[in-house]
Amino acid sequence: MKPNAQIIITIYLLFFLVACSPLKEAKEQADSLPEIYPDYTSAAIPCNIAPLNFGVEGVQHIQAAFSVEGDRQLVVKGKADVQIPLKKWRKLLDAAKGKQLEVTVSVWDDNHPDGLRYQPFTLYVAPEPIDSHIAYRLIEPGYEGWNVMGIYQRDLTSFEEKAIATNRKDKTRCMNCHEFNHYSPREFLFHVRGEGGGTALYDGNTIRKIAFDRQPPYINASLPAWHPRGRYIAFASSTSRQVFFSEGEQALEAFSTRGDLMIYDRQTNRLLTDERFVGERAWEDFPAWSADGKFLYFCVARPQELPQAYKQVRYNLCRVGFDEQTGQLQAKVDTLYDADKQGGSVVFPTESPDGRYLLYTKSAYGSFPIFWHNEARLEMIRLTDGQQVDTSVWDSERSESYHAWSSNSRWVLISSRRVDGNYTRVFIAYMDEVGRLYKPFMLPQRKPKDDVLRLKSYNLPKFVQGEVTLPRGQLDALFFSTARTKR
Repeated sequence: MKPNAQIIITIYLLFFLVACSPLKEAKEQADSLPEIYPDYTSAAIPCNIAPLNFGVEGVQHIQAAFSVEGDRQLVVKGKADVQIPLKKWRKLLDAAKGKQLEVTVSVWDDNHPDGLRYQPFTLYVAPEPIDSHIAYRLIEPGYEGWNVMGIYQRDLTSFEEKAIATNRKDKTRCMNCHEFNHYSPREFLFHVRGEGGGTALYDGNTIRKIAFDRQPPYINASLPAWHPRGRYIAFASSTSRQVFFSEGEQALEAFSTRGDLMIYDRQTNRLLTDERFVGERAWEDFPAWSADGKFLYFCVARPQELPQAYKQVRYNLCRVGFDEQTGQLQAKVDTLYDADKQGGSVVFPTESPDGRYLLYTKSAYGSFPIFWHNEARLEMIRLTDGQQVDTSVWDSERSESYHAWSSNSRWVLISSRRVDGNYTRVFIAYMDEVGRLYKPFMLPQRKPKDDVLRLKSYNLPKFVQGEVTLPRGQLDALFFSTARTKR
């Protein structure tokens, strides 16, 4: 063996032994829990989630001991943070499935040269797994720009992140509103804005472009919602605007103008409209199907003079029946949340796949709660009896916004600005079979502060049951080569 190879192997073995072997026990005992980042204390986690690496600010050495029912299973140490080996973590989660995982953190620094051991905290390892992937758009947190952005996917069982589609080849393009057919990585769509743009629909083999503005009613579509059986896709058509403030703490307000509902029939390649939900009499937005496909949820507001009356825009939550045979919306429209009577404005209705719960976001007014709406909160209705569910454990003191259910109805992705108020990050929350809610935790990263250093917001996170792979050449030919040729 060559000397260099021997040195490398020796260094690797020493690192492995130091990282995974126990230190001597800390001599001091604290009366408090450790202040770790991210804060995972008392959270419920999936039995297949990536390692929950964390750190403690300002320490020189850190150790974390993981125990299940009093049996110490794993000890990991580091300098400023704990980075848990993936294979050992998976073995640990298997042992802790359906049980409490106890974590004891000890630190060494100038104030505690002999070590300080904190009170242990617990993690509940839920027996239900989480969908393997999520997809999201990475974008600047406000109006600063979108010239470098894209739709990405993350493997939740590891730290692997891959691009699905980006605008690197043409930075005049904006991509948004990605949506999957019943969590499938092989059937989904997203919008490409700009000259020659449209909706990209991928069927598992090919990508085709749908130009909604070239067929009646000749308007663009956004915010898609895929019917549970895949034939129909509901869309809203609204225009987003921003108003900037010269004084005060709020820098800007984003709002939608107009708003129509449409249903695209994949079988006939036609847009189906209902005169009740198209026009300027009301602003409809945020369509979402019930789990059984028999109802279409949507939000509706009375038109206001914008931007002057932006604080008067309040959305009700409504539901209308749907006939799958004809593709038509039925006559009766139910109002599930009346903003005039109950206060505030409701957006983003999402029904759990098991049909038991309806989750939505409520703010004081408007349709973009993520922008300087610290009052925005998640609320939920139990559909079996119409009662409100206490979601306070999922909420924070800062803006809560978009959310998405996992395929087994046990996990929820939450778009939140709770960390610093500026950047939207992904949190994962658990609800057990009997409807008990648990404290959310932030999307795990390989290095605990990766999300702090990433100056991007996570937009519209959605669960996917597998990795998405697009035929790259088709996407470029449909959208990006056209734009380059025209210029």
